[in-house]
Amino acid sequence: MTPQIRIRATYMRGGTSKGVFFRLEDLPERARTPGEARDRLFRRVIGSPDPYGAHIDGMGGATSSTSKCVIVSPATRTGHDVDYLYGQIAIDSGALDWSSNCGNLSTAVGAFAIAAGYVDAARAVDGVCTVRIWQANIGKTIVAYVPVADGRVVEAGDFALDGVAFPAAEIVLEFVDPADASDALFPTGNPVDMLTVDDAVVPGGMIPATLIKAGVPTVFVAAEDLGYTGAELRDAINGDAGALARFEALRTAGAAAMGIARTTRAPAIAFVASPVDHRTSSGREVLAGEIDLLVRALSMGKLHHAMMGTASVAIAAAAAVPGTLVNEAAGGGERTSIRFGHPSGTLRVGAEAQRRGGRWIITKAVMSRSARVLMDGHVHVPADSF
Repeated sequence: MTPQIRIRATYMRGGTSKGVFFRLEDLPERARTPGEARDRLFRRVIGSPDPYGAHIDGMGGATSSTSKCVIVSPATRTGHDVDYLYGQIAIDSGALDWSSNCGNLSTAVGAFAIAAGYVDAARAVDGVCTVRIWQANIGKTIVAYVPVADGRVVEAGDFALDGVAFPAAEIVLEFVDPADASDALFPTGNPVDMLTVDDAVVPGGMIPATLIKAGVPTVFVAAEDLGYTGAELRDAINGDAGALARFEALRTAGAAAMGIARTTRAPAIAFVASPVDHRTSSGREVLAGEIDLLVRALSMGKLHHAMMGTASVAIAAAAAVPGTLVNEAAGGGERTSIRFGHPSGTLRVGAEAQRRGGRWIITKAVMSRSARVLMDGHVHVPADSF
């Protein structure tokens, strides 16, 4: 009989995502280093691969927003408090992607770091504790401003985040230099390119696109070029196999034009439109005057229920640069912040853009999210599963 083993873990919501958080030192020894043992462990924790697509036998929630694991450990970089490593687990295949970040779960990392004892308790007395995070997947700095009182993280509050049912305390995230400094913000050098695809994807086989590397590499297209309004909800896209195939073809064409390897996470594909009156997935009416533009993005081949945090960084960066499709949908001009509509509601994001040496640089992107511990204890997995 194979026994189960217990592994210390915390189940957390961060932004509009959920994931299983581990301290590196709490993992079984053979899973403390990258490799097949760690990957197999995380698949079993989440419950993938699952041919039923339900994650019944694991901690996953059978969506791209809830099939995630996080490892937090003492900082290896000077000037940081912790290292943060993120893994996205595919529901059906169990493929584990270590190539990118989860902007939503980044919100929970600062709070977890304080609770786990990685941050000096003297810094978490009252007010706001600044936690500097090294995002090890992509080699970037994230600064989390976490509310604290009496040495503990404050989780309750009145900050409402569309896509999350209950209010909580606001955590501000600052993504420092979110674009790859060794590469161009726009890999092609252009704010808009023409993607060539099959006529079956787009009539005429050509479509304008903004290709940007910030947060997560993203391909932006105009909703009207695909026959959409930009106010579509999940069922309108996810229930249409032809639409999903077209978006995947556009994503593949964008990856080729950007010169990056196509994975399940990157590049992301999103479509944008100027504001219109519309209803969210909760039934709330949003008036055109309340937002600057509409954005819909796909994650792991399906329309996201709200917006990925890393895609929000890409939206903020693209909106800050005149001439991109995102900037034009928002009305054009120079912008340091925007409020965009997504399927669950609205979100305000900001970015600082500068032009240096003939090319655009994004120095930082800022957004607000919230986080909360959902469960703290141990996960159990069969001892022979990894």
